[in-house]
Amino acid sequence: MAVSSSSWELPLVAVCQVTSTPDKQQNFKACAELVREAARLGACLAFLPEAFDFIARDPAETLHLSEPLGGHLLEEYAQLARECGLWLSLGGFHERGQDWEQTQKIYNCHVLLNSKGSVVATYRKTHLCDVEIPGQGPMHESNTTMPGPSLESPVSTPAGKVGLAICYDMRFPELSLALAQAGAEILTYPSAFGSVTGPAHWEVLLRARAIETQCYVVAAAQCGRHHEKRASYGHSMVVDPWGTVVARCSEGPGLCLARIDLSYLRQLRQHLPVFQHRRPDLYGSLGHPLS
Repeated sequence: MAVSSSSWELPLVAVCQVTSTPDKQQNFKACAELVREAARLGACLAFLPEAFDFIARDPAETLHLSEPLGGHLLEEYAQLARECGLWLSLGGFHERGQDWEQTQKIYNCHVLLNSKGSVVATYRKTHLCDVEIPGQGPMHESNTTMPGPSLESPVSTPAGKVGLAICYDMRFPELSLALAQAGAEILTYPSAFGSVTGPAHWEVLLRARAIETQCYVVAAAQCGRHHEKRASYGHSMVVDPWGTVVARCSEGPGLCLARIDLSYLRQLRQHLPVFQHRRPDLYGSLGHPLS
């Protein structure tokens, strides 16, 4: 299905692909360069991947490097947003929450900053990745991380209404349907996908979420080798509501750009009104709107 418009007046978003390491300042420098490039190219919103702040070598280092939302690193990003005059989706910050002293665990927190550097939304990852994939190594996120207690209502941004999620959340269509019924026009899945699940599932899951919700899907990804123990798949992309990949990062760190055409989204929803045809009386709570 052809996109209805390619007008330069449509809002432009940037998807940043990075290779985080345990070096937080070096990671910030790499992310800041991409954000400044996004601003120079005219983007109104830049998306950074899960663990944009760091990827540690082990659970102890993860906890040691974590910070509260009011810490130094988030202030640096707030200043960057103000400097560049764009919104930032910080796709997965290792957050020491208010219960840090009691739990000694953190949250995987998606932070949305506006162009004035203010935090306008936070979503704490609700589905934790506790899996053992042959050839990819075990992942036990719950060893260091608490699950978030709730979903975040979609947020109005210069590009459209953004629904916040993180990585493993993409395997749960109930979440994306709830965000779409709450008004989301853009779903975000900042990620650090593995080298085995990536080729098999990454693109097909993102395209499925876009098709079933009739939303744009923006997925900023980690790529390459972070340290001797971990590597990520990359392939950051933007998918339109028809399921077409409209932007994709090449190998290695960098960014890709896409225009968000909300008139096309509304037209598609009118032509194929799947949400009017849903039968929540049959599905239980599946796909019910957010409270």
